[in-house]
Amino acid sequence: MNKEIVLSGIRPTGNLHLGNYFGAMKNFLRLQEEYKCFFFIADWHSLTTHPRPGDLSENVRKILVEYLACGLDTEKAAIYVQSDVKEVIELYLYLNMNAYLGELQRVTSFKEKARQQPDNINAGLLTYPTLMAADILIHRANKVPVGKDQEQNMEMTRKFARRFNTIYETDLFPEPESYTFPGETVKVPGLDGSGKMGKSEGNAIYLIDEPQDIRKKVMKAVTDSGPTVPNSDKPEVIENLFTILRAVSSQDTYTYFNDKYNACEIRYGDLKKQLAEDIIAFTSPIREKILDISANKDYMTKVAAEGAEKARESASATLKEVRKIIGFR
Repeated sequence: MNKEIVLSGIRPTGNLHLGNYFGAMKNFLRLQEEYKCFFFIADWHSLTTHPRPGDLSENVRKILVEYLACGLDTEKAAIYVQSDVKEVIELYLYLNMNAYLGELQRVTSFKEKARQQPDNINAGLLTYPTLMAADILIHRANKVPVGKDQEQNMEMTRKFARRFNTIYETDLFPEPESYTFPGETVKVPGLDGSGKMGKSEGNAIYLIDEPQDIRKKVMKAVTDSGPTVPNSDKPEVIENLFTILRAVSSQDTYTYFNDKYNACEIRYGDLKKQLAEDIIAFTSPIREKILDISANKDYMTKVAAEGAEKARESASATLKEVRKIIGFR
C-alpha cells in the first residue's frame, strides 16, 4: 500500500443515489486499496446551514450505513464522524489565529453562500476554509479528492500549511495535492432529461429505493418522439438514458437498444422496462446490505468508535507536535 495519506470528507446530506455510487464511491473503493485513507462524515461543516438535530443525526447514520454497504472496508480505511475527533477543533482554532479576514471574505464559496442565505451569514461560513484545512492537516494528508468547486479551499489549505510552517520555522505540514481520479468518471444524469443526478433536482434513483419505486421513476423518464433518420445523434434526453444503461446493463443489452435506435426501431417503453430491471438488479444487493447494517445497531456503534479511535490516534500525534511548536507546554 502507498505510504501517502488520502483524506476525503463526506457531507451528511441523506441517502446515496446512483450518481454518488458511480462518481465518488467507486473511486473511494479503489483508493482504500492503494493508500492509507481517512474518510469522515463532515457533520460540523453541515452546521453552517443550521440543520435540525434529528436531520443531522439521521443523515450521519444514513451515510455511514450506505458507505459500508457499498464496500468501504474498516480494516483497510478509517471512516469516522468529524465531531468524534475533537483535536480538529483545536487545530481549527490555531489556524484561525493566522487566517486573515480579507482573504476569507474573498473566497468564492463564502460569497455565494452569503448570497444564498443573506439572513444567516455566520462565522462558520466565513471560516469554512480553515475548518476544511484543519480536517486535512490534522492527518498531514498528502492528497484530497475534491471537485472544482472546492479547489479554492484547497489552495487556502496549502496557504495555511505554508503560513504555519513559515511562522514557526518548521516543516510539519505538507502542502496537500488536489487528487484527480485517473480515467473517466461516469457522470450519471438525472431522469428529467438534463443535468446530473442530484438530490435537490428530484431526478435521482437512490440505492435504498424499493423496486416498485425504481420502476415508477424510470417509466416517467423524459423521452422524445423517437428518431426519424437512421444513425442520427441522440438528443440529450435520450443520451441520458443510454448513459445510465451503459452503467448498469450488460454490453449486449446496450448494443441491442443502441442498434434499435440507429435503425429507427426503438421502443422507449421497452428500453425503460429493461433499464428499470437492470437498475433493480444492480441496487438490490446494496439495498439488502443497507437494511442489514441498519438493523445492527451494535455493529454501527462499533464501527463509529473504531473509526474515531484510528482518527484520534493520527490527530493527537499531529496536535502534540503543533502544541510543542507553538510553545504550549
